[in-house]
Amino acid sequence: MADITLYTYFRSSCSARLRIALHLKQIPFTPVFVNLLRDEQSTPAHRAINPSATVPALVIQRGSAAPVTIPQSLAALEYLDEAFPDKGPTLLPSDPESRALVRTLASIIACDVQPVTNLKILKRVAPLGADRAAWSKDLIEDGLRAYEAVVKSSAGRFSVGDRITFADLCLVPAAWGAERVGVDLGQFPVTSVIVQNLESEDAVRKGHWRTQPDTPEEFRVSQE
Repeated sequence: MADITLYTYFRSSCSARLRIALHLKQIPFTPVFVNLLRDEQSTPAHRAINPSATVPALVIQRGSAAPVTIPQSLAALEYLDEAFPDKGPTLLPSDPESRALVRTLASIIACDVQPVTNLKILKRVAPLGADRAAWSKDLIEDGLRAYEAVVKSSAGRFSVGDRITFADLCLVPAAWGAERVGVDLGQFPVTSVIVQNLESEDAVRKGHWRTQPDTPEEFRVSQE
C-alpha cells in the first residue's frame, strides 16, 4: 500500500491529467491545494517539492521508505500505470505501435498546446504587447489541428480505440482550457466527439476543474 499526495490547482490542466488518472484507476489520494494566482507555487516550501515552481507534483510514500516525488505529469502518469498495474485500467496499449501513437498524441498536447496556456508563459507574453488570449488561442488551434490530423485514423470512442489512454488524459483538460479562450472545438470534429465521450466518464467528472474542493464558488458545479 502507498499513501499518495497530489499537489494540485483546480484550473491546472496538468494537475487534471493526474486527478482523472487517479480516479480512473481508483487510487485514493490526498490533494494539497496550491493557489497559482497567489503565487504559492513559488514559495521555498513548494520549490523543494517541485523545483519548476509548478503543479502538479505527485508524492508516493510506501512504508518507511523515502518518499518518491514526481514533479512532471507525464512521468507521473507512466509511474501510476507501472506501479499500480492491478488498479483500474491500463493507460497504455500493449503493442508498441499503439503505445507510440498514444505517446505521440500526448506529446502534441503536452508540447504544443499546454505550454501556451501556462500562467508562467502568459505572464511573460503580456509585457511584449500581445493579446494573451488571442496569442494562446491561435497556438492552441494549431496544436489541436495536428491532434485532429493524427487521431482521425486511430479514434474509436476515445483517441486510440475504445479505451482511455494517456492521450485522452492529456486531451480533455486541454479542451477545457481551449474553450475558456474561445476555441470552437467543432472545427475539430473527431477530437470534439472524443472530448464529449470523455466528459461522460465518472473519473473525468471527478477530475473536472469545476468540481474541485479549491474551485471558487462562482465556478463550481456538482459532479452529478
